[in-house]
Amino acid sequence: MPLGALLALATAVFVTSLTETLPAGVLPAMSADLGVGESAMGQSVTVYAAGTALTAIPLSAATAGWRRKRLLLTAMAGFAVANTVTAVSADYPLTMVARFVAGVAAGVAWALLAGYARRLVPVALQGRAVAVVMTGIPVALSLGVPAGTYLGETLGWRVTFSLMTVLAVVLLGWIGVAVPDLPGRRRRDGRAPMLVVLRVPGVSPVLFVTLAFVLAHTILYTYIATLLDRLGMGGSTDVVLLVFGAASLLSIWFVGARIDRWLRALTLAGALLVAAAAALLAVPADSAALVHAAAALWGLGWGGAPTLLQTAAADAADAGGESADAAQALLVTLWNTAMAGGGVVGGVLLARFGAGAVPWSAGVLLVPVVVAVGVARRHGFPSRG
Repeated sequence: MPLGALLALATAVFVTSLTETLPAGVLPAMSADLGVGESAMGQSVTVYAAGTALTAIPLSAATAGWRRKRLLLTAMAGFAVANTVTAVSADYPLTMVARFVAGVAAGVAWALLAGYARRLVPVALQGRAVAVVMTGIPVALSLGVPAGTYLGETLGWRVTFSLMTVLAVVLLGWIGVAVPDLPGRRRRDGRAPMLVVLRVPGVSPVLFVTLAFVLAHTILYTYIATLLDRLGMGGSTDVVLLVFGAASLLSIWFVGARIDRWLRALTLAGALLVAAAAALLAVPADSAALVHAAAALWGLGWGGAPTLLQTAAADAADAGGESADAAQALLVTLWNTAMAGGGVVGGVLLARFGAGAVPWSAGVLLVPVVVAVGVARRHGFPSRG
């Protein structure tokens, strides 16, 4: 396991995830500084996701022949530029343009990172390598966002984004020194790689599971504070999310150690654990212990999901002799579509039925996830044990 290279890629995932979610922690200060309402400033997260969803597929196809290190360095440089502009901008439209550019850089990075990690190790260690790289997600959510929020409150939100630029610049040097270069893989027949990989057995079930699973999680995550208010725990959101983050870190460690043999079982277990958490949160039991237990189950089920889904997509593409990067670009597009859709769908449910509908809707969405994983036993989520 080339840990120096894999940890550099994990840091790239950390930068990508934290850049996306950081505005949530400093939203009031950003909106006050830029002279817009908090709802308008909140669209900075939506614009970021849109940049990723709209460009991941075309940019992945256009850069398929690029050397992998060159492409990764370009994406990280994009984050450095976008976060610098965000830090110094006094203009709301310019800030939104910078956020969109950051989303474009994220689309390039997400379509690249899992495949890059897999190509650095022997086949038997590919799942574990992806797990190492994906630790950047729970670390960003459980440690990065709270730390960024604290720094934003004490030093100002502009300092927080400036530090993100510094981290991206340091990461550029780390990648240059520690990460081996690899060639790109452009199709010789001129056919669009995304259309070809969609016809590979197993890819479509993985993409469907990704869409439904991420949608369920996002609805729950986006409106967890509102749900906790309903349960009389509005002042404990930070503690609940800390429990969720800690359980997510444990999950990704457990998944990383076993994914190369138990991918199917772990995916089923993850969906069932999140469904169980949603069921507990749907019960107005007025019990803090029950809510914390639900947060732990949620983290245990969700923490390893990015690793499992990206590995399943790449495995299916590889088994069909097609580009894993093309499968990742499709997965990234659906992932960000589900994230944007989760906010919208959850908002509609909240307005029409109240906070109690949030966990129920997440649970309902996980039923077809379990069914799809169960049906795709030959391709998509095969048993290897």
